Amino acid sequence: MFDYGYEYLLRQQEYLLKTIKAMTSRLDLSALLRLILNHAVEMVQGEMGLIVLQGKRGPEVRAFYGIRPEDLSYFAPLVEAVPQRVPGVGSWIIPNLESRVIQVTTGLGLPLHQVVAMPLKFKEDLLGMIYVLRRGGGAFSEDDRQVLVAFADQAAIAVRNARLVSQLRWEKARLDTIIDNSPAGIIILDDEGRTEQVNLAFSHMVGRRKEKMVGLPCADVLHMRETQGIEVCGSFLNGRAQSPFYVEGVLEPARGKEKIVGVTVTPLYEGDELVNVIITVQDITRFKEAEEMKVTFISVISHELKTPVAVIKGYASTLRREDANWDRKTLEDGLMAIEEESNRLAELIDNLLEVSRIQAGALKIRPEPTSLRPIVEKVTEGFRMQTLRHDFVLDVPKNLPPVLADPERLRQILGNLLSNAVKYSPRGGVIRVGAWSDSDKVTVYVADQGIGIPPEEQGRLFRRFSRLDSGLRRETKGTGLGLYLVKSLVEAHGGSVWVHSEPEKGSTFFFTLPVYRPQHAGNINPLAGTHDG
Repeated sequence: MFDYGYEYLLRQQEYLLKTIKAMTSRLDLSALLRLILNHAVEMVQGEMGLIVLQGKRGPEVRAFYGIRPEDLSYFAPLVEAVPQRVPGVGSWIIPNLESRVIQVTTGLGLPLHQVVAMPLKFKEDLLGMIYVLRRGGGAFSEDDRQVLVAFADQAAIAVRNARLVSQLRWEKARLDTIIDNSPAGIIILDDEGRTEQVNLAFSHMVGRRKEKMVGLPCADVLHMRETQGIEVCGSFLNGRAQSPFYVEGVLEPARGKEKIVGVTVTPLYEGDELVNVIITVQDITRFKEAEEMKVTFISVISHELKTPVAVIKGYASTLRREDANWDRKTLEDGLMAIEEESNRLAELIDNLLEVSRIQAGALKIRPEPTSLRPIVEKVTEGFRMQTLRHDFVLDVPKNLPPVLADPERLRQILGNLLSNAVKYSPRGGVIRVGAWSDSDKVTVYVADQGIGIPPEEQGRLFRRFSRLDSGLRRETKGTGLGLYLVKSLVEAHGGSVWVHSEPEKGSTFFFTLPVYRPQHAGNINPLAGTHDG
């Protein structure tokens, strides 16, 4: 028998006080459980111990003492035991504890004769069990049990607190992940308007690292202008804004181009005290551009449709007058004007239909082996007959390999590029159409000696309704769809398009088409406008 004398009881009390003190200062659950178990076993001179906690998937071992990891499976009878509450007592016991210990000793091959099972409970909730075991000596005394019960009660409080802290950390980590991966920019400010947190989306919007913005005043982080007279960063201070509000403005990033943004400012109060301000920044540039494009579309189309219709109606009304006797030349001039404006109207409608098909993903091309030179000659000849100011020069080798292209679409591409070359070289000059071949592609170019394109405008040339911003724009007819169609049709063939230009020195537009190879036959996708090969 062990001698449970005065000295032993004092040592247990010292252990208990030291452990309780240590438990109150530790909030890491795993470290806390190891500390609890080690002290519990050592207080009563045990040899082995386990802490089993109830988890989401059932009971699981969270700490062990004096047991090799590979021997943990032998303790399954204790781990899987379902504690039962003793009616009227408020305590918990393990049914058939002795027989379960025998199962453990049989598996381990060790004579574990002594065991004590202590519930870790907080109020009415059972958090888990502590098991302390030893092989020899006397049975655990009542004093041992009393000390362990008191110890377990304190340990349960520490475990619960650590779990709460762990849960708070997990919730914070989850919230941080949600904030960081939000597609909208988010800024969290403290009650003085200084930045506590920004997410990745906002960091990318303004081109600054997150950590560089923490601690800065709101105005140094959110650079905005044109906000309908509302001071975004100061409106919530001193109680000036008690409820959420929305404002739109222009965000000026440290790097990259300006963005149109919609900003929602939400002050968070605790009673009358401002605690935090949540600012959500949504990039609405695309939506504003789409809205502007819609207005442009209506304006351009209404103007472009009205002009030919007015001309056709005017000439038709004039020619059908019964009181006039027109000579043949007048009739021919009037009918020619009607025909030209009808062709222009048909071209405009065709372009609009093509744009609609592109937007709907229904653009169809039918690629086939195509000789480029005859198409260039035919399209160029058509323009040569329309103008006396321009000289057309062809530089397309006769031995150029065939391309894989839709002939009709190819005529459309060349027609749009030549139309632009004529339109934006009003003083005339040479328009050169040429081509050369590489191993797998043919590059075609259309060069003019016109007014050229400023570098700042070249990036938006191939957008819908985009037209050169010059005095010529008011004098030339067009919807700004031609180059957009060129780009869409070229890319549908698997090629690319680009421009080289200098103001007052002319422009050269390039595009590529794939060279036809015999293995392409049978691998053409007419719907997507691409080919496998």
